[in-house]
Amino acid sequence: MSEDPRTNGSEAVRDASAPVGIDELLERVRAGYDRIGPSEAAAAAEAGALLVDIRYAALRDRDGLIPGALVVERNELEWRLDPRGSHRAAEAVGHDLRVVVICNEGYASSLAVASLRQLGLHRATDLIGGFQAWRGAGLPVTST
Repeated sequence: MSEDPRTNGSEAVRDASAPVGIDELLERVRAGYDRIGPSEAAAAAEAGALLVDIRYAALRDRDGLIPGALVVERNELEWRLDPRGSHRAAEAVGHDLRVVVICNEGYASSLAVASLRQLGLHRATDLIGGFQAWRGAGLPVTST
């Protein structure tokens, strides 16, 4: 009796093209890089990393901003951070740029990082817990 090639012993191997739920997608994406916490993000910014706030305007107006963070709405992120793109931000200086993506709670930022990494920004990561974790850690926030 030969072993079924779709299994690795006893467990089925998932077809990479098969649909997945968002929780599994997040797990897969996050397994590909190291996420960082608020104090690590602050230290990274001090060392020259680019903090990128992708929250929408209503959240920024309500909760404030991280001083020095580049604000780029999520729907513009790839165009603004692609070092080869015609619509890139001045800060998008190369593929070696350390980027820390920040959303409100750390979910959308993980998906955004996956996209940036596909563009070659291999040092991109995101903030665990997002802006709320930053603020909760007592790190600087300014009013809009």
